[in-house]
Amino acid sequence: MDDAHGAHQNLHSEQGGRSSEHPGRSRNPVIKVRDIAWLEIEKPDLLRAEAFAQAFGFSTVLHTDDELHLRGLNPGAPCLIVRRGTRSRFHGVAFTADDSRDVIRLSEATGVAARPLPDSIGGLSVDLVDPSGIPVRVVADTHTLVALPPQDPHILNVGQHLSLRTNATQRPRRVPARVQRLGHVVLQSTRYVESLNWYLDNLGMIVSDFLYFPGQRDRGPTMSFIRCDRGDTPADHHTLAMALGPRNRYVHSAYQVSDLDALAAGGEYLRDRGYRRSWGIGRHIQGSQIFDYWRDPDGLLVEHFADGDMFDSSVEPGWAAFTASGLAQWGPPVTKDFLGMAPGRESLDELRSMFGAVRDHDNEFTLTRLRGLMKVASS
Repeated sequence: MDDAHGAHQNLHSEQGGRSSEHPGRSRNPVIKVRDIAWLEIEKPDLLRAEAFAQAFGFSTVLHTDDELHLRGLNPGAPCLIVRRGTRSRFHGVAFTADDSRDVIRLSEATGVAARPLPDSIGGLSVDLVDPSGIPVRVVADTHTLVALPPQDPHILNVGQHLSLRTNATQRPRRVPARVQRLGHVVLQSTRYVESLNWYLDNLGMIVSDFLYFPGQRDRGPTMSFIRCDRGDTPADHHTLAMALGPRNRYVHSAYQVSDLDALAAGGEYLRDRGYRRSWGIGRHIQGSQIFDYWRDPDGLLVEHFADGDMFDSSVEPGWAAFTASGLAQWGPPVTKDFLGMAPGRESLDELRSMFGAVRDHDNEFTLTRLRGLMKVASS
């Protein structure tokens, strides 16, 4: 077996890639997206969806009988576009291009016509579908919402700096943790490698970290944390994460807040109002974020995070085994709810999908991969 690249010694991952493994980037992508723009979901009850959203820390930009736009504090487009539907479901993701010329270039490369977005959003979009069947919009020149007043981080007396806060107490209020922005979305795919390559080749994204099922590194990665390529300008460790699984689905989305106190006090606010924590508070390994996961009233999984890693384009992918214990540096043990194993509809749907996927030879989820996935939860 080849040794891992020495560049990863004492850096973000204990292991780098081998010469024969996936490089984590495309040689000649069509364009390079700048960031994630928003998610689109459907909800049967927009009033209930808005109540949770405001408790979670969003601000409402638009509320009609059929559509809800939710934003964070940062300038830009809304983070979430919620439309009325018969059930709660994820409907797609939008990424931001540098300008409309990139949208046109992607349109010409894919053969999909670009079109103007509704007046409430503005700008231009090319509407694609990834190999997993997930709708993907790439947009440019959308209306920019002005920044809202920030939720300032607390002044901390830490290390040897013990006089930054003098003659003053620290009393974070139990209020919603104000969402600053959408940070990332995590998706599961039966066509993981095919979908990964689609994002790298078309959107110019690059991999920060690969995970592989225990004992199956030689069979290739089964999860990737993917960032935008901004050259020398640092970008979030991952804007998109993808994992191999028995069905194509949304896993969770993550929203940045100012600091740990905002995250923790905001969690107390959510708990006091009867909302359900899925897992947290802790600190991840890949990406390093302080995290806190919650379920909305329909079971959609969402995350507050703070203090995530930022990488420029020079950082090569790290490689690590995909294990339940390896999801966090510290914090409570990962929950069955977060892993999708708690008794309920989601775990039953996942179990049914496993039997169907291994019988369907037109995907990447084989019986061998199923055995590897079973090891993740117990490792």
